[in-house]
Amino acid sequence: MDDLALAAASAAVLLLAVPVPVHAASAAAPHRCEGGEVDSRGRSSVDGREIAWDDESKFDDARKHAIKVWTAGTLKQVTVKPDGATSYADLEWRDANSVTGQWTDVYGKWAARHGTDHLTLNRAYLDDGKRYGKAEHRRRVAAHELGHALGFCHKAYGYGTHHSVMWADYGLIEGKRINGPTSHDITAYHALWGRS
Repeated sequence: MDDLALAAASAAVLLLAVPVPVHAASAAAPHRCEGGEVDSRGRSSVDGREIAWDDESKFDDARKHAIKVWTAGTLKQVTVKPDGATSYADLEWRDANSVTGQWTDVYGKWAARHGTDHLTLNRAYLDDGKRYGKAEHRRRVAAHELGHALGFCHKAYGYGTHHSVMWADYGLIEGKRINGPTSHDITAYHALWGRS
């Protein structure tokens, strides 16, 4: 082997031996999800580093709360803003009003679509006077669904020890009075979207 080939081989071995930076390793760390899913940028409403939204929902307070809690503190990597006259919405906030079929005991739902994704809140449960017809419930449901729009799956964290707004069971979120991303959700956010 000549000196040039030996130097190239040595450099390749050296590159492989360099440890991955801590921030890069944590960004790749999976966060346990139900059903074998994973948090995913590709399964989100995020376009580049933003979600431009349009509003067809009566629950403005819930939308404002969800956006506030998912963009607070260190959660700045994805901008969530209204769409403008020269842009297309990535996400449309909508309402449903049903207790049957796909809406049986479903208070909200995020759905990926070709074009604009839908984040739907179910008035049949969330309207005033209904089962969960108070602002605190609407805010929790909206925060959970916006979490899906940001790419987060239902978390399989231990329900008693690792709190998450992304638990699938709303009764548990309500019981723990989780109103937005917990420390575990914030860790998952940074693993998926990085840090500034």
